[in-house]
Formats: sequence, C-alpha cells, structure tokens
Amino acid sequence: MLRNRLIDTVGRMKPILSGVQSLRSQAKGSSLTKLTTIDVDDKSGIATLSMNLAPVNTLTMELMHDLIESINQIESNKSRGLILTSSNDKVFSAGLDLKELLEPDKERLKEFWTMFQDLWLALHLCGLPTAAAVNGHAPAAGCVLATACEYRVMLPDLFIGIHATRFSFVISKWMMLSYQSVLPRRIVERALNQGKLFRTQEALEVGLVDEVADSKEQALAKCSAFIGTFDKANPVARTLTKRMCREPDVRELLNDRAGDLRECVDYVLTPLFQEGLCAHLEGLKKGK
Repeated sequence: MLRNRLIDTVGRMKPILSGVQSLRSQAKGSSLTKLTTIDVDDKSGIATLSMNLAPVNTLTMELMHDLIESINQIESNKSRGLILTSSNDKVFSAGLDLKELLEPDKERLKEFWTMFQDLWLALHLCGLPTAAAVNGHAPAAGCVLATACEYRVMLPDLFIGIHATRFSFVISKWMMLSYQSVLPRRIVERALNQGKLFRTQEALEVGLVDEVADSKEQALAKCSAFIGTFDKANPVARTLTKRMCREPDVRELLNDRAGDLRECVDYVLTPLFQEGLCAHLEGLKKGK
C-alpha cells in the first residue's frame, strides 16, 4: 500500500540525511558557528527555525547542513509544528550559493547538489505542520524553501519567485513540481519561463503566499495560528496523510536521485550555463 511505501521511503532517507554531517566536516573552511537557531514556544510547542547566515542567508553547504540537522532535531523533539524564517529583516534567503556553480570542481558540485536535494526532501516531507514566515526577499531556492512549507505568510513590498532562467539555469523537475503544488500549472509555466519574481500583493493574488502580515511578529503569529488548525488531528495520521499527498512531488527524485544529480552536473558544466552565470554575477556586482 502507498502508506507503507511512504513509511519505507522515510526510513531510507534517514541514512542520507545523517550522512550530511560528514560532508560538512570535509568542506574546506567550514565554520563551527551554528547558522540556524531553534526557539520553541513553551506554551504552544511550536518551533521557530531561523536562518542566520549573514548577509543574505545564501544556501551554502554549511547552512543547508544546519537546516537539515535542525529540521531533524525539531521532528525528533516532537514539536507541534515548524515555522521557517530569517533573522535578516530584508532577505528570507537569497537562494543557492552561486559561487558553487561557477567553474566548479565536479565532485564538490555533486556534494553541493546532493545536499540541496536532502534539504528539500527534509522540509517537503517533514512530518510536522510547516509554515514559512517570509520576512524578506525569497528568490530562487529561497522560494523553493518557502513552497516546501505548507503555508506562507509574507511581509509587504518584498519579492518571491524562481527566476532561474535569468541566469541561464534550468531547474530540476522536482523544483517545478514543488512550485506547481502551490500554483496552477499555467502560472508556473509562464513564471518559470519569464524568470518572474512576484511582489507580495501579486503573490497573494495568485496564491503563492497565503497571507500578508505587517511585521515579522504578526507573520509568526499567523503561522502559529495556521499550525493550530491541526490540533484536532491525530499527529501520526496527519503525517501519513501529508506524505501521501506529497508523494507524487517526490516520487521521481526518490526513484532516480543519481539521474537528477547527473543532469544537474552535466548542465552546470556547459559553456551555455557558465557564460550566463558569469554575466549574471557581473550584473550583480554592478548593482543591476
């Protein structure tokens, strides 16, 4: 039965995620500083997971490691829910560390992309109710993290979206499916092809975010209220139902992680992507 396969799948994921620690220790220049913090509300039992990597929460190998470790810790501690947010009041997450994609060492790139796969799986299949308090801009993989959560509350005058085509990147199908689990296919197709970033109000209108809040405190309160809507549900039944609903999103990746990794590495190493990324990074330097 599907629910039994899901339980087996989750069991198979654990060794993959636990292996991340060794990757961190192998990474050159790794910082021992904790790049995430967990605050559990004693009254509600809800854990707030904050990204703390200055200046813009770029998803480095180290930050992704800490996020996976923190998600696993929150699940193990049987918290009632997880809220993902940023300690930066301007950026939720700027996305993947593009320096890892620029003329990369092939083996290092494999480790990096595998870590990103692990992070998405850990958050997308998290057994707890999840919500994102998007208190800063969330482009590219920052948007991927937000859409992996079940609910999104965003502050005004920000942008969110997957603009990968602007720097010549072709996203993996599982990233598209994550986007498509939140937005209608027609909107996703057009947005991905345009490299569109949605402003807060437009994101609310199309359904990319569920609510808008005036402050981070209000966003956290709205996320907590959403998590509270599951109070009457049996936690185990809710977890299995969530994973059953999300199984189509993860099926292809879990069935062929090596294939996704190979396609990503091969494409990143092409002159087309390297030239596009160089132009994008030069534009960022010039403030465009």
